[in-house]
Amino acid sequence: MDRYDTLPDRYVNPYTDFGFKKLFGTEMNKDLLISFINSLLQGREEIHSLTYLNTEHIGGRESDRRAVFDVYCENERGEKILVEMQRGEQQFFKDRSLYYATFPIREQGEKGEWDYRLKAVYVIGILNFTFDTQDDNYFHHEVQLTDNRTKEVFYDKLTFIYLEMPKFNKREDELHGMFEKWLFVLRNLSRLMERPPALQERIFTRLFEAAEIAKFTKEEYDSYEDSLKVYRDWKNTIATAVLKAQKEGMERGMRKGMKKGMKEGMEKGMKEGMEKGLQEGRDAEKREIARNMKANGMDTSLIVQLTGLSETDVDGL
Repeated sequence: MDRYDTLPDRYVNPYTDFGFKKLFGTEMNKDLLISFINSLLQGREEIHSLTYLNTEHIGGRESDRRAVFDVYCENERGEKILVEMQRGEQQFFKDRSLYYATFPIREQGEKGEWDYRLKAVYVIGILNFTFDTQDDNYFHHEVQLTDNRTKEVFYDKLTFIYLEMPKFNKREDELHGMFEKWLFVLRNLSRLMERPPALQERIFTRLFEAAEIAKFTKEEYDSYEDSLKVYRDWKNTIATAVLKAQKEGMERGMRKGMKKGMKEGMEKGMKEGMEKGLQEGRDAEKREIARNMKANGMDTSLIVQLTGLSETDVDGL
C-alpha cells in the first residue's frame, strides 16, 4: 500500500479553506508563504518580508461586485501578491483572475496629481483542475502582456501564475529544487503519515508542525472539520455532476447513433428496394418481349441473344 494513501489523516488538507489559510494566511506561518512564493519566482526576485492585507474588497461603486481573496499581501517593495486556491473548474476562471487583479491595481491610485506609476501585481492560482489539455507535462503557466509580433513582454508589472496541480505527479525521489518540493507537499500533504526524507529543509519542519492536526486547538479542529465537510461535499457534488454529464452524454450518443443507424438503414433499404423493383421490372419486360417473340415463331437461340434471358427462361414462357 502506498504510504500516501494511509488513513486516518495526520496532516491538514491544504485544499480546504481552513487548511490553506492556516498554512499561508496567518502571521505565525508567514515564512511558509514567503518560501512558497520565492520558489515560484525561482530566484528572479527574493522576497524577505510580507504584510497581509484585507482580503475583502468592494468595487468603487455600491453596485460593484465584491471580491474575497484567499490570501492578499504586499512585499517590502510595495508589490501586491494575490494567492488563490481554486478548488474546482470554473467556466470563467481566467476572467475571475483578471477581475481580481483590478483591485490591487486600482487601489494604488492616488488623489490629486499622480503620474500613474504602479507597483507590480502578481496573481497566483493554485488550481485543483486542469485547463490546458494539449500537454500533460505543462503545468506551470506564467502569463504577461506581450507584443504579438515580437513575442516580447510589453508590460512586466502584471503577472499571472497558474499551477495545474493534477498534472504534477512526481515521486519523492524525482524532486529537484524547492519549487518541486513545494508542489509535492501541496499535492500530497493530507495523504502523508510522516515527513518524507526528501523534505529536510527547515521550512518544511515548520510546515509539518503547523499542519499536524493533533496539535490543533479544539476551535481549530472544529473549524477544520467544518471546512473539510464543505470540501468533501463539494467534491461529491462535482463527481456526481461529472457522472451525470457522462451518463447523459452516453445516452445522447446512443440516441444519436440509433437515429443515425435507423436513418441510414431506411435510406439503404429504400435504395435497395428501388433497385430491386427496377430490376424486377426490367426482367418482367424482357420476359414479355420474349413471350411475344416466341408466339411469333422466333427461334429460341435468337430470343436468348436479343433479351439476355436463358434458354430455360425462354422455354418456360
